Amino acid sequence: MKNVNTAVIAGNLTRDAELKYTKNSTAICEFAVACNDSRKNESGEYEDSPSFFDVTLFGKRAEGISKYLKKGQSVVVQGRLEQQRWEKDGQKRSKVVIIANEIELTGGKKSAESKGSADGFSDDVPF
Repeated sequence: MKNVNTAVIAGNLTRDAELKYTKNSTAICEFAVACNDSRKNESGEYEDSPSFFDVTLFGKRAEGISKYLKKGQSVVVQGRLEQQRWEKDGQKRSKVVIIANEIELTGGKKSAESKGSADGFSDDVPF
């Protein structure tokens, strides 16, 4: 069987997206998404149980969408999982991030304020 590595999450941005560039001038957009899940606690009441995911998007699409990714914005992200490893102070560390292939703005305060086509963007914005 062929390996499969696909992730889809829907949630809200926990902070504004950060756009930076590599030495080769490749755009990198990084942001985090909170996804809430409701679970029953010991007293039988439902309470939110959020999970937080780091997301990275590369290239022209990163440049195009970064200005719309503001804290609180609702998004759906589709991509693949990547485990990043590094060493700090002699300790091995790692984290799993989502490398985005597709990002859709799905609501929230920012998309309601956006102007342009029906999905909130002009046709010349590459995503």
